[in-house]
Amino acid sequence: MSGPGPRRRATGTVSSPVTRRVLVDEEFVLLVEAAVPDLDLAGWLAGRRDELMADLDRHGAVFFRGFEVRTPDDFSQAARAVSPDLLGYLERAAPRHEVADRVFTSTEFNAEQWIPLHHEMSYSHNWPTHLYFWCAQPATGSGGATPLASERVITPLIPADVRERFLRAGVSYVRNYGPHLDLPWQEAFQTTDRAEVEAYCAASATEFTWLGGDGLRTRARRQAVATHPRTGETVWFNHAHLFHVSNMPTEVAGALLREYGPEGLPRNAYYGDGKPIPDEVVTGIRELYRRHAVSVPWQRGDVLVVDNFLATHGREPFSGDRQILVAMSDLYVNRSVL
Repeated sequence: MSGPGPRRRATGTVSSPVTRRVLVDEEFVLLVEAAVPDLDLAGWLAGRRDELMADLDRHGAVFFRGFEVRTPDDFSQAARAVSPDLLGYLERAAPRHEVADRVFTSTEFNAEQWIPLHHEMSYSHNWPTHLYFWCAQPATGSGGATPLASERVITPLIPADVRERFLRAGVSYVRNYGPHLDLPWQEAFQTTDRAEVEAYCAASATEFTWLGGDGLRTRARRQAVATHPRTGETVWFNHAHLFHVSNMPTEVAGALLREYGPEGLPRNAYYGDGKPIPDEVVTGIRELYRRHAVSVPWQRGDVLVVDNFLATHGREPFSGDRQILVAMSDLYVNRSVL
């Protein structure tokens, strides 16, 4: 594990089927380990939703290690033991494949790239409250951890002038979908029916324009912060630092700008009033998350549950084979942007 040193405070007993300890001094990330062999995670979680919610409210994320989780179906059952109705994945920002009912591959970006820490779907008008990750295969080479950062640490560190500018205007996201740009709209919205896409955009306060033979451009003004539905905490919650053109490799951004212009980029982020966000603003936010990230190396069978408001997640580069599966639950709809 990288980041602050672990607090080795076990709270299990000899007779308990699990042990519990906090991984970071700021009470961030709880590790729950099976203390007996072949302990079924779905069975152990059944009836413990309130206990898990209390742990997430306090720690932001809970790692389950040493439990019996061998297949995607085992993982699905464990997630459904907490929240029976798992979510689909519309308005996608990355390619994924569904390997079991509402269980998806994690973001399929180049293994050599860092994926900056972010809140899942914070570019949308709705997002999952809880995320579930299962390690089917840790990286056979090096790297591949899923770093986490606590918003209780990050939010107070956002410079006051940056926070105030975003709070005044919000964030505007412009996305271009097409067969040669980012994702085709058919994959992002999981339909081949333009009328369904138009209905989704209308219901989510998203402007849209059909372009050429098979292109789509959307523009949506969204929140800069969000309020946790249980704890009442207001946290930094947006995708500006991830969608901003400065997050692309310089040579890639330059080539896309020359060919398509600023409005034709696969994705970009602006202030909600349409004005450009300076590179140094979003670069500073990405660096804040990276600097305060905690990485716990994956072991086969690990399950990580993340509160999507209180913690951000990302992906370290890796070599070799790696498979992390994802499920989501408890949809939150931000009525203030509709």
